[in-house]
Amino acid sequence: MHFRLCLLTTIIFGTFAFTTAGPLHAQCKVEWFFGIPCHDVFIALVTQIKQWTTADNCAHGGEKCLYKLESSDVHFIKAKHTTPVKKYVDDLTFRLLPYPANTNCHVVALSVSEAWYAILDYGTNYCNLFNLVEGSGLNQSPGYKEVTNDFICTQHSTANCTIY
Repeated sequence: MHFRLCLLTTIIFGTFAFTTAGPLHAQCKVEWFFGIPCHDVFIALVTQIKQWTTADNCAHGGEKCLYKLESSDVHFIKAKHTTPVKKYVDDLTFRLLPYPANTNCHVVALSVSEAWYAILDYGTNYCNLFNLVEGSGLNQSPGYKEVTNDFICTQHSTANCTIY
């Protein structure tokens, strides 16, 4: 009996794992390319995180608030975001990589839900990252390009960052 239960569980989990798009834990990896130096990208992101530390910016909806800068240097930013209603916490990292001759910046960003049981997130982890890029105006930078998809970013294609 125990063997059948284990086998059934393995089949169900395996089917779920191979038929769902995206990570098996709510998270998002995004790569951005900017035609400006990493120092400028660093300043813009850190400034935006600091501007959105209180709940004030979410008084009328959305989640462009409750960011907390954990640590930073010119090549790495670590922060947290807390959702204003349910108080879920997500860990954010930004790795800034200069390319050719420090004139452009490649950013590898990751947002991961701290809740171990989080599987689907309605694109919240994507919005945690994108809202900072958009809020700082970096999405208007020359050479701006974003690279991600539903396989590396939970529910990216259905994310609504005006809500999350």
